[in-house]
Amino acid sequence: MNEDFYQTLKDILRDEQILIEEPLAKHTTFQIGGPAEFLLLPENNHQVAALVKVLCEKNMPFYVIGNGSNLLVSDKGYKGTIIKIGQCMSNIVVREYDGSRYLVQAGSGVLLSKLANKIAEHELTGFEFASGIPGSLGGAVTMNAGAYGGEIKDSIMGATVVDQSGNMMYLNKEDLKLGYRKSIIQEKNYIVLDASFVFEPGNKDDIRNKMDDLNERRRDKQPLEYPSAGSTFKRPEGYFAGKLIMDAGLRGYQVGNAQISEKHCGFVINKGGATAADIMTLITEVRQIVFDKFGVMLEPEVRLLGEF
Repeated sequence: MNEDFYQTLKDILRDEQILIEEPLAKHTTFQIGGPAEFLLLPENNHQVAALVKVLCEKNMPFYVIGNGSNLLVSDKGYKGTIIKIGQCMSNIVVREYDGSRYLVQAGSGVLLSKLANKIAEHELTGFEFASGIPGSLGGAVTMNAGAYGGEIKDSIMGATVVDQSGNMMYLNKEDLKLGYRKSIIQEKNYIVLDASFVFEPGNKDDIRNKMDDLNERRRDKQPLEYPSAGSTFKRPEGYFAGKLIMDAGLRGYQVGNAQISEKHCGFVINKGGATAADIMTLITEVRQIVFDKFGVMLEPEVRLLGEF
C-alpha cells in the first residue's frame, strides 16, 4: 500500500470511507471483478472534487463508478483508485419552480428507481420510464439513459460536474449535448455530481399505472433474476441487437458461466461464478458470428475496466 497516498486521503476522508484492495465484484451488477487498490466513498461534491484534484496532481490512475450497472471489471481488478459515488450522495429535493412546474434536484449517487418513485410521490410526470433502469443518476446523465420512449434529456435542466483537474461547474441542458447514449460528459471525461430536472404535475394513478406497466414489461422480457450489466450491445442503426443475436441462433449460447440470456438475447448474464474472461470471450464470439451472418458489427454498450 502507498502509505503517503493513504495519509493524503485521510486529509479528505474518514477511515471508513477508504477501502483497500476491495473486490469490485461487490460493486458491479455483473458481480464480477477483482480488487481495486483503493475504493473511496465520498459523501459530498467537495470531497469528490478534492479527490480528483489530488489524484490528478499525483498523476495516479482513477475511475469513477456509481451503481456499477454498465461495467465489466477485469478478473485482475483495477490497478488504481475507484471513486464510488453511491448512497452517501443520493439526496433528493423537490420544490416549486415557476408556478405550474416543479424542480427536482438529486445527487448523482441516487438510484434511478428511487428517484422515479420520489418524483411519483409528488405526483409529477415525465420520469416514469426510468423506474426500472438499474443504475444511478450520474451514469444515467453521462449516457443519456433511456427506455420505453423516454430519455434523460427529455426533462433535465442541467448538471453539476467536476473536470479532471477538480474544478466544479454547472452545465445547462444545451451545454450537456445529450444524444443517443452520449454527452459532453463522456467527451470531456467530466464527473456528474448532481442534476436538476423540471416536471409538470400529472395524475397520481396514471403515473403509478404507467410505472407498474413498464416494470412488469421489464420483468417479463428481461433476465432480472441473473446478474448482468443491462443491455450488452448498443442498438445498431436500422436493427435491434437482441433480434440479430437471436436470428443468428445464439439464444442460450454459453462460454463458461456467461450466457446469452434465453429470455432476452440482448443480455449477457452471469449464470453464477462467471469470470470477466468468460464474458469477454462470449461478447467477442457473438460479435463475430453476427457479423459473419448479417454484416453488422455490434458495438458493446458495457464499459471495460482493467486489463483484458
